[in-house]
Amino acid sequence: MRMLAIECATEACSVALFENGEVIAHDHRVVGRGHAERLVPMIAALPGSGKAGQIAVSQGPGSFTGVRIGLATARALGFAWGAQVLGYPTLALVAAMARAERGPQPVCAAMTGGHGQWFLQHFDETGAALAEMASLDPADAAVSAAAPLVAGTQAEALVTARGRGEALLLHPDARFVAALPRNVLTPDAVPIYGRAPDAKLPA
Repeated sequence: MRMLAIECATEACSVALFENGEVIAHDHRVVGRGHAERLVPMIAALPGSGKAGQIAVSQGPGSFTGVRIGLATARALGFAWGAQVLGYPTLALVAAMARAERGPQPVCAAMTGGHGQWFLQHFDETGAALAEMASLDPADAAVSAAAPLVAGTQAEALVTARGRGEALLLHPDARFVAALPRNVLTPDAVPIYGRAPDAKLPA
């Protein structure tokens, strides 16, 4: 069984192709913007153009554009290939990456959000979420974060703000999807934006 993993919800854009749970090809780039132009060529450059029987894609939270691009691409490929599409939360992937690097332990995932806020979520040593994801001002995030290990793009800022713990700067990377707890992969691959959209409908 081959699985294609797609992660483009944040500043990073990455793809990975798995064969029976092992990574056989991978591409990871911190691009900031331009996911729409890069994602499909990155997939096409994988062996067999990335074709797989299963596709795992990030649901967010992250940028509205990045989340939508990833999900739309996964759904289109799933339809074309007759593949199963599964979604996973970005913050769960960041926590899985931290455990892969530092060993099983509680992790607080802290990622860049919108309007100066940070996306924050706490996970136990098995990867189970201890609370719902929240979008918080930095001061509130520093008070909320309890785990000694903080991982993500705002890890260093959060540890500095609260004055203790270890920071692990990480950008989400699709090659760690196999490290996710299986129960976080869901066929209900809907966006997790993390906050309300900036645009407002007219009254």
